[in-house]
Amino acid sequence: MAQVVRAALVQATWTGDTESMIAKHEEHARRAAAQGAKIIGFQEVFNAPYFCQVQEPEHYRWAEPVPDGPTVQRMQDLARETGMVIVVPVFERESEGFYYNTAAVIDADGSYLGKYRKHHIPQVKGFWEKYYFRPGNLGWPVFDTAVGRIGVYICYDRHFPEGWRQLGLAGAQLVFNPSATHRGLSAHLWQLEQPASAVANEYFVAAINRVGQEEYGDNDFYGTSYFVDPRGKFVGEVASDKEEELLVRDLDFDLIREVREQWAFYRDRRPDAYGGLVQP
Repeated sequence: MAQVVRAALVQATWTGDTESMIAKHEEHARRAAAQGAKIIGFQEVFNAPYFCQVQEPEHYRWAEPVPDGPTVQRMQDLARETGMVIVVPVFERESEGFYYNTAAVIDADGSYLGKYRKHHIPQVKGFWEKYYFRPGNLGWPVFDTAVGRIGVYICYDRHFPEGWRQLGLAGAQLVFNPSATHRGLSAHLWQLEQPASAVANEYFVAAINRVGQEEYGDNDFYGTSYFVDPRGKFVGEVASDKEEELLVRDLDFDLIREVREQWAFYRDRRPDAYGGLVQP
């Protein structure tokens, strides 16, 4: 029997406040569950604006503990209500002075499975993330969920192949890449890098981007979120480049085994020859 997972993602416009932003995502999740989705993922720091367009201390107010903060606990309730696995990207405060760009992973019964912290932190115009975030220090966990083995790689991480490969070696079947990227910077890479990474590592990828302009800068987030399969093919249509959208797609996880047997990239790896990759 085929292992088909109905998965969802949300690309959203900023509402202006956290409460309405979370409420909007809850409604999207309920709609996805009504369509039979068993897992859903949200965009980078989903419950806040993309405040990294500026460097101002006032924006530390968006941070909260993970998993004990209000947003993750509310998403645990939502997971129990809908029976879905939920990938929840937030601004994490571990302690004073220790802040991370994080995604919590919640199982379909509402249990907290763990978190991923973004490894690669940009510091360029419009993306002043080093002002806010420390580099991730939890490795590349893969979470055993009700729907399969799920990994997370956040936004700027996608430009670095090493983490994609770590997730594949750990058995990921689907990797969520919540992002906030704008037209002028990397639009030409958006439909190139994640499909290439899905092919190289032979798993599904959910690429999620914000959409629209927000109050703290000129970044024009261009949406076009999508699911891509291990052959590098989009699963259904790509989302709008201007409008908020919920995507629900069927992912045939049996394709992972088929592709790995056909292309055999993992068989032909040469880790004994790669020592130079980790030299400073």
